Amino acid sequence: MGIRYFSFYSSYLRKEMRTSIYIPENVPVKELPVLYFLHGRTGNEQLLEQLGMEHTMERLQKEQKIKPMIIVCPNLNNSRGIDSCKTYQRIQGKHGMIYKGLYEKYLILELIPYVEKWVGTRTDREHRFIGGISAGGYAALHNGFRHPELFSKIGGHMPAVDLSYEQEDEEYFKNRAMWEKYDPILLAEKSDLTGCKVYLDDGKEDEGKFYVACKKLYEILRKKHVEVENHLFQGRHNGEYIMANMDNYLQFYSK
Repeated sequence: MGIRYFSFYSSYLRKEMRTSIYIPENVPVKELPVLYFLHGRTGNEQLLEQLGMEHTMERLQKEQKIKPMIIVCPNLNNSRGIDSCKTYQRIQGKHGMIYKGLYEKYLILELIPYVEKWVGTRTDREHRFIGGISAGGYAALHNGFRHPELFSKIGGHMPAVDLSYEQEDEEYFKNRAMWEKYDPILLAEKSDLTGCKVYLDDGKEDEGKFYVACKKLYEILRKKHVEVENHLFQGRHNGEYIMANMDNYLQFYSK
C-alpha cells in the first residue's frame, strides 16, 4: 500500500488534522506493530515521504534487517505536542508560527484510537511505539514518559530537550510549572517505565547541544534499570543527520 494520507476532524482542536501512514504490502495488518513518528518544529505530516520511508523500509526488509511495521506521522504543527491551552490558537512567535491547543489529547485520545480502528491494528502496548525528530523527539519522549502504559518503545532522535526553562519556552508554556509537567528529564525521574525500551541519539556537532540532555536522560534511566541506548553520531542538527541514521532507528523499533 505504501504511504497514504488521510484526515479527520479533531474535536479537541476543532479543525481537520492531516496524517500520513505507511502500510507494508501483502502483510496482514493485524499482526503489525505501529510506530507513531513525529516531525520537527518546521515539519508536517509529509515527513515520511520526505525521508523516503517507503523505500527504506522495503530495502531493510529485503536485507532481513527489520520486520514489517506500520508507521504513522501526524501533523502536530509547531505545538510541541502538549496541551498548552483549551482552545486552538495560531500565533506569531519570535521564531515563527506557534500553535496552541489540546495537542496531547488529540494524539493520545483521538488519533491513536482512530488509526487502530480504521486500519484494524492490535491495541496492546507491545505493538505500539512512539518516536520523533528534534521537537518531535521532545514530543515523543514526554508523551511516551507520560503514557508508558501505551508505548513499549520510545525514541528521541536529536530531541530538542532543554535543561532549563528558557525564554523561548514562554511562548508555549504559561509558566514554569507547566514546562516541568512536560519536561522529559523530570518525567524520566518519576514515571514508572518498567518494560519500556528507550533510544536516544544526537549529533556531535548539534548546534543545540541536545546530546547533553540525552546523556542526562540516559543516566537517569540506567539508574532506574530501564533498557536504554544513547548514541552520539557524527553530524549536525539537520535532515541529513536523520537520513544518515534512519536505518539505526528502524532497526531499534523492529527488534
